[in-house]
Amino acid sequence: MRTVFRVLGAVGLVLVVGAVVRVGAGYTTVKVTGDAMRPTYTPGERVFLERIEAGEARRGDVVLHRSDERYRGLAVLQRVIGVGGDRVAQQTGEPVRVNGKPLTEPYVMDGDPSGAAPSYDVVVPEGRLFLLGDHRANANDSRYFLDDRSGTVADRAVLARPVGDRSGPVGAGLTALLGLVLVLGAIATEIAGRRRRPTP
Repeated sequence: MRTVFRVLGAVGLVLVVGAVVRVGAGYTTVKVTGDAMRPTYTPGERVFLERIEAGEARRGDVVLHRSDERYRGLAVLQRVIGVGGDRVAQQTGEPVRVNGKPLTEPYVMDGDPSGAAPSYDVVVPEGRLFLLGDHRANANDSRYFLDDRSGTVADRAVLARPVGDRSGPVGAGLTALLGLVLVLGAIATEIAGRRRRPTP
């Protein structure tokens, strides 16, 4: 019987280690420090994110990205407005237009999609992203780097995006919990077996 519990304990240990590695490799967190993404994310809020590969970011996604040449190399949260090949344009006080169509942006602060930023009209190079903050009046985003490849950043600079569906990490947590139960059960059985062992 103890052999069975030893095997289960080993299986449990594998489950715990696998779940920890999965969460550590696939997810991360970031603490919001500025106002640029209000009201979606507020200063002091901790955001849970899934790591993604270059090319996985889509229009409308909020992404965490890092570019050595901007923001002193710090990772920042911004929203993807345009991807490679898109034409992104805006006149002050008007909606952002992507490929000629006005965006509906219910997430922007105070319903203001421009924040009195200068007008622009750019085409996003392939492999790059045009990014804006949700608090347009207080976001240092692609609009202020237009001389540098139309203000865009490389899609490979994207590190992660906030998790909408937490079933992945929740499943990993439950797997780790099951593994822990198996390990503890095996340890308890081993201790109990040694206590019952007759003394010579």
